This record gives sequence, structure tokens and C-alpha cells, in this order.
Amino acid sequence: MPDTEEMIHEDGLPGHESRLEPKPEWEPRYPGSGRLAGKVAIVTGADSGIGRAVAALYAREGADVAIFYLCEHDDAEKTADIVRAEGQRALTIAGDLGDRDFCHRAVARVVEEFGRIDILVNNAGEQHPDSDITDISEEQLRRTFQTNIFAMFFLTQAVRPHLKRGAAIVNCTSVTMYQGSKELLDYSSTKGAITAFTRSLSENLVGDGIRVNAVAPGPIWTPLNPSGGASPEKLEHFGESTPMGRPGQPNEVAPSFLFLACDDASYMSGQVLHPNGGTIVNG
Repeated sequence: MPDTEEMIHEDGLPGHESRLEPKPEWEPRYPGSGRLAGKVAIVTGADSGIGRAVAALYAREGADVAIFYLCEHDDAEKTADIVRAEGQRALTIAGDLGDRDFCHRAVARVVEEFGRIDILVNNAGEQHPDSDITDISEEQLRRTFQTNIFAMFFLTQAVRPHLKRGAAIVNCTSVTMYQGSKELLDYSSTKGAITAFTRSLSENLVGDGIRVNAVAPGPIWTPLNPSGGASPEKLEHFGESTPMGRPGQPNEVAPSFLFLACDDASYMSGQVLHPNGGTIVNG
């Protein structure tokens, strides 16, 4: 497996949140109420963006958090500090989630460190804008699917033996799955696969008392887009096309991940929540 430092893409992805201006808003907005007390959660892509906000909110609600990320070590340590400041344990693990063996090793470390796994948040992803389908290389196509959907299979396979009744899996799909995206053909295709995976995995696991749901964010201000995940033209008016006329913040998305992970959503499985700025989709 290659060193994670070598996997930084030429376009700057995944991108440092520490270098982003203005800074995304990750801070939980409300005091915790113990909704995840005693739980252990794996959150992928938790070094920045939505993943950081989810890790922070889960910690505030009482969960210990394993932070899976690619190579942004400073951002990951910042997230770990946030989790610890909430009085919870944090574990950072760097590596390529598109590598099946890494996923199994990483999950084994979490079990060794924390003794259990109750929640898996499949949030990590990558995107590369291309205005013409002929510009999408085979390497990019394979890499996008490897990161965005293969990794969800690999991680779910790795955690499945450790999930007991009452466990929850929350996947991150996207509004592009429902609307399409002319600049993100490969990315939006993976998000369609994630939604189908969510619904099918729910049917597969619901009889064992394990709930599987998803969140489909709209345009959210994270390092993903300004670090190369969107064209300069799109960035200039990022989020303005939503009914609310602005991009969302990570801490506006994290509560959806909390709701689906905790007992408040005990009668929900196979569903998708849509924090997208008011865009109406058939979901």
C-alpha cells in the first residue's frame, strides 16, 4: 500500500481545512443530552468538513470517536482535540479507505482500542469536476468509485462482525444523486450507487436490528470544493442556486447524522435525509 502522503491528488484534494478561508463552521450548536452515551463511532473523512462536525457532535452526545482520514494529519489531530475536549476518547487512523486490507486493519485497531463498534459513518468521498465526459480518465473513474462506494463495502464488511442489535450505519450520499450534476458525472454516479447500497443494506440488516440510513447534503462549505472538487466558475457562486441562496455549513448537516445514529430514529431504516438548503427532491 502506498504512503498516504503520495496519494494527494494534483488538484489539491482532499484539502486542508486549516488553510481554508472562511473557516467552515463545525461547532455543535446545542448542549449534549447523552444520546450516544457509551457508544463508539467510526467516522470516515472526519479530519475536516462534515466529518469533523459529525465527530464533534457525536462526542458532545457521549460517543468515543475513531477518526478515519487519508493524509491531512494536522486537521485530523484538530478533530481529535475537539473530541477530547468534549470528554471523550479519540483515535486517529490514516490510510486509503479504497484499500480493503487497510479497512480491516483499521477496524481491528478500533476494536482493540475501544472494545466495540456501535456506529459506522461512511462519509469520506472525493470528486473531480469535468465538463466533458471524454475528459474523465480511467484512473479518475476507478479512483472515484474506489473511494466513494468500494470503501463503504470494505468498511461495512470489516465492521459487520462487531455490530450488535441497536447498531447504526449512516452513509453520505448527495443531492447530486437526485438532481444530477453536469460537471460531476462520476461523482454523482457513485452517489446513486450509495443510495442504492443504503436501501439494499438496510433490507439485508434490518432483521438483525441494525439500521442503515443516509444523508444527502446539498452544497456545503468544506475543503472538498475549493481544494479542486469544483471549477472556479462554480465556486464563484457556490450554493447560490439553492432556495436559501447560500451554501450550508457542516454543523447544519451533522444533526442529521446524529438523528439517524441515535435511538430517536429507532423506527427509521433505508431512508435518506436532505439538508440541502430547501431543494425539493424525490427521495
